[in-house]
Amino acid sequence: MKTHPTVEQSAIRKVCLRLVPFIALMFFINFLDRTAISFAGPNGMTKDLGLTAAQFGFAAGVFFVGYILLEIPSNLALHKFGARRWMARIMVTWGLVALMFTWVGSSTELYWLRFLLGVAEAGFFPGAILFLSMWVPQRHRSKVLSLFYLAQPLTIVIGAPVAALLMQQHGLGDLAGWRIMFFGVAIPAILVGLVAWFYLVDRPADAKWLTAAEKNWLTTELAKEEQSKAHQPHNMLAGKALLNGRVWMLSLIYFGLVYGLYALAFFLPTIVGGFEAEFGTRFNVFQKGLITAIPYLPAAVALYFWSRDASRRGVKTWHIAAPALLGALSVPLALYMQSPTATVLAITVTACSIFAALPNFWAVPARFLTGAAAAAGIALINTVGNIAGFAAPFITGALKDATGSYHAPMFAVGGFMLLSAVLMVLMGSREEQASASNASRGAPLAPRPTFK
Repeated sequence: MKTHPTVEQSAIRKVCLRLVPFIALMFFINFLDRTAISFAGPNGMTKDLGLTAAQFGFAAGVFFVGYILLEIPSNLALHKFGARRWMARIMVTWGLVALMFTWVGSSTELYWLRFLLGVAEAGFFPGAILFLSMWVPQRHRSKVLSLFYLAQPLTIVIGAPVAALLMQQHGLGDLAGWRIMFFGVAIPAILVGLVAWFYLVDRPADAKWLTAAEKNWLTTELAKEEQSKAHQPHNMLAGKALLNGRVWMLSLIYFGLVYGLYALAFFLPTIVGGFEAEFGTRFNVFQKGLITAIPYLPAAVALYFWSRDASRRGVKTWHIAAPALLGALSVPLALYMQSPTATVLAITVTACSIFAALPNFWAVPARFLTGAAAAAGIALINTVGNIAGFAAPFITGALKDATGSYHAPMFAVGGFMLLSAVLMVLMGSREEQASASNASRGAPLAPRPTFK
């Protein structure tokens, strides 16, 4: 006999089908636009603009300076004006800036455009996290965020070959292949941004695609969570959230994870391009794109199943700390591989580790932050983490120029990921001690965090 889904099941299923794929598509385009420079660099841009490794790293990283400066104000604006308007505005703006890379003519112009791209994109990622968190109760959040986060590794899986195909159109319109690639990845941002204005809905109560019972269930459940958080000491105003120790520890944990993410994202195509000199192998542009994509397909699979386990058990300390530790060990190991296949295999382990940790990490802040505090706290965590977005490519390029190899840069990546693992264990331990202390005093317990 066929059973009918409960109101809860049908409401969550509709959110997952209606909103998550579209927000993930926006994230896909977002990550592709910010990392397009990694494909352009080893395929003509570095040579045409006369860039050293350090200059290329600075150009990749300066994006995050503009991003960091406006991220918290942008996320507070999203909270005030609503996701539909603000996220649509962000997409169209960054699409227009990304389009200008087609005609960049010097390193200085490249620096300024990367900075302006960061300004335009500021607030998108934490805004997307906040938006999805406002649509589903806590117990479903890990699942929803993991589905959303699948877009990031799939960006490289799909984006690297697509970028390679675009670059093979060299000479079209008298443009170099890397310029055509920039044009091709910018247009979707503008188009999807315009669609977002009409497609997104700010809150469940306004969703015409939900039944009255589903609207009522979601609204009631989310209101209960808001009310429960209002009595917790960490339900703070936006200013207090920015001074909270737990928020800052999460920021440092995220810093280490993002350092690994962007060191890999910006320099993996360059490392693959160096296989010819190191191992005597030759690959064309499209083959290099496929090789660059290889680590990210297993990473997407690891992300899905690791997050599925976290959703079933509740996010534990080891759901974040264990992958971070594995990534910290596998990055230096890649340096000592004796073939392209073995090197890519070690890098694949690193990619799987990073993407297994990230979506589960983002299930943690929303558990003790709400309202304006959530907007400010999540934006702060992402801002501090994204300082690594500037530091990782710049330090990687500078160390490569200084030492002549990627050994020192990759050991730095391992060190920062190790820091994330250690801090996550310390945070989980402190939460256990606090809960035990409250229990021994007979104090009423706040809703128990599930990341111990």
